[in-house]
Amino acid sequence: MKRTTQTLAATLLFSASAIGMASAQTAMRCSHQLPPAHHIAKVVDQWAAEVEKLSEGELDVQVFGADSLVKANDNILAVAKGDIECAFSLNFQWGKTLPLMNVTVGPYTMSSIEAWKKWPTSEAAAFLEQKLAEKGVKNVAWMFQTNTSVFTSKGKALITPADFQGLKMRGIGPAFDRGLTAMGATTVSMPGSEVYQALATGIVDAAITDVAAAYSRKYYEVQDHMTVVPVLAAYLHGYVNPGWYEGLSEKSKAALDQAGKSASQWALDASIQASADAPKQLEEKGVTVHIATDAENEAFRAAMQPAFAEGFAEETGEDGKTLLGLIEKIQ
Repeated sequence: MKRTTQTLAATLLFSASAIGMASAQTAMRCSHQLPPAHHIAKVVDQWAAEVEKLSEGELDVQVFGADSLVKANDNILAVAKGDIECAFSLNFQWGKTLPLMNVTVGPYTMSSIEAWKKWPTSEAAAFLEQKLAEKGVKNVAWMFQTNTSVFTSKGKALITPADFQGLKMRGIGPAFDRGLTAMGATTVSMPGSEVYQALATGIVDAAITDVAAAYSRKYYEVQDHMTVVPVLAAYLHGYVNPGWYEGLSEKSKAALDQAGKSASQWALDASIQASADAPKQLEEKGVTVHIATDAENEAFRAAMQPAFAEGFAEETGEDGKTLLGLIEKIQ
């Protein structure tokens, strides 16, 4: 098609202007696995808006949730390689790459909200940030997700260690899963986004997840019993590619720092509220919810903790001992 000179000139002028506007911003693609309804997914969105505001538009934060950009298990490598600028992962997704990240999933190890309030500026967090840097990523946000989990099941509640005998169960990582195995379960590793279908089709019989995630991921459609237990503490953390980060202006670096600190508090507030609301929400969907008693929790602790401790010690060595000592300071 022919264009008039005037139209072509106007088009070129607009294109040049658009390119100029685009060049004034630095794209920051952030991948995570959480569904939009999850309370921490909403905190990630709030964090992104805060980064853009504090950077005064220098950073264009583009959030891709629900595994829509990179799959959960690939996020760490994608950021380290520079394929994307940013991602958020659950701590236990570091698996054997950095098993120190699993320290909070030790059965009944760090379930205190007061400890989590101190976490972002603690020596323990700084220790892990250094270890993350050695693995090729720069940490920019700590987002507490839960200290309240559920054992989900169908047909009967899981309220004693003996109830796990013979179950196929979605686990969350090697060290924690040792505790499930000690109770007689066979664990299967899979991302959170695949658990619903696995439960629906019988690939697994049961799962452990954050009580709020059990609601947001609609587990109530495929599981009818849930036992609420303070068995582990999990967190999502945001990290960026170090080379990309070093190319930012001081304003953008400061924006990431401040937004990360604010998001830590937002996540804590949101998680406390979600954990309080979720049991009733699940009951309203027809789930039989059982709050584990002190005696039941003690039985779970006694069955699971030694197996976890053995695995964590094997995987982390002296660094693990150091980290546990630093965590003791904030308990």
